[in-house]
Amino acid sequence: MATKYQLFSADSHLEISPSRWTDRIPEKYRDRAPRLVKLANGGDGIIIEGRPMYVVGLAIAGKPYERHELRGISYEGSEGAGSPEQRLKEQDRDGVDGEILYTSAGNLSFWRGIKNDDAYLATIHAYNTFLAEEYCAANRDRLIALGALPTFSVDAAITELEYCAKAGLKGMMLNTFPSGKSYPTLEDDRFYAAALDLNMPLSVHVAMGLPDGPLFKYDKDPGEVAFGGDPIRVLTRFGGNSGLNAVQLLLSGVFDRMPKLRIYWAETQMGWLPYYYDQLDDVYKRSKHWMQRYFDLQPLAKEPSAYFREHFYWGFIYDRVGVRMRYDVGVDKIMWGNDFPHSAGDWPNSKRVIADLFATVPEDEQRKMLVDNAVSFFHLDA
Repeated sequence: MATKYQLFSADSHLEISPSRWTDRIPEKYRDRAPRLVKLANGGDGIIIEGRPMYVVGLAIAGKPYERHELRGISYEGSEGAGSPEQRLKEQDRDGVDGEILYTSAGNLSFWRGIKNDDAYLATIHAYNTFLAEEYCAANRDRLIALGALPTFSVDAAITELEYCAKAGLKGMMLNTFPSGKSYPTLEDDRFYAAALDLNMPLSVHVAMGLPDGPLFKYDKDPGEVAFGGDPIRVLTRFGGNSGLNAVQLLLSGVFDRMPKLRIYWAETQMGWLPYYYDQLDDVYKRSKHWMQRYFDLQPLAKEPSAYFREHFYWGFIYDRVGVRMRYDVGVDKIMWGNDFPHSAGDWPNSKRVIADLFATVPEDEQRKMLVDNAVSFFHLDA
């Protein structure tokens, strides 16, 4: 695949002060917007109603490990926390030609602390207009921020999806299921269908938030069953929350209803996946009969791992085991990211890390994981 990119990060972060964009919120709601506060140590925190303070503790790019801090640092003068022009220079320094950018301080569960629904939706929209009209506009080929979705309703999510597509953003970040519930629902299909119609890629960063509530809406209430008998928990006990979310989706039948739907799970690492696939298939084979009997959970058309292999992409930062096991995951379904400006990455030394990770990997496979898979998934060659 011939592209303008030689190295592309499919997992980087936006750590920016709310003062850069909250003036876009209508004045009548602006007093409910997230705002910056100065901490005693000189660092910054962000406060909003109904949530604990957000402290920028992981945006510590370029610092030696012994200087990593959990307490807040200051946005002013920090790597990865400045203007889009600053960000482009930081990409150049790292040898990266472009980044998929995930919202950090603006994570949507944090913003949902705003109790007034209209103010909450106005905050989400103001942030997306900032991304589309200002931040990404500085260079739309290199600064590829994913739009924020409200965790409110399918209708609200579709409204914001449609705006972002029209405004030129190149994908959306799923922070919960589109309905905002803790489990997938049939009404979510309207959002997924709209995303497919608009050709808007969908991505989850690590995992969707898991609010209090059930993990699945089963068709049958089994009554009192033995401890640990919930099908979702049984099937996913050997994986983390990203694996759990993925199983929620495939058990909902959405991929049978929408076979073209694909989701990219960023910053999950991948070495665990071949083991997870094997265990998932085995546990499902052993459990599908009682799952149907007690929960009316209809049998899947394929093995669980087959859905994973067809419908999911995975992101990694530094994963020696995963690179060695890439054929078991699927070389076409893997994307590298530098995690800038967070501590899991090694900015500005990404090329040194890549040389270490890919020393024995054929050049064509390197190209897929470092550029082509991301370009294809996010339609960056269009």
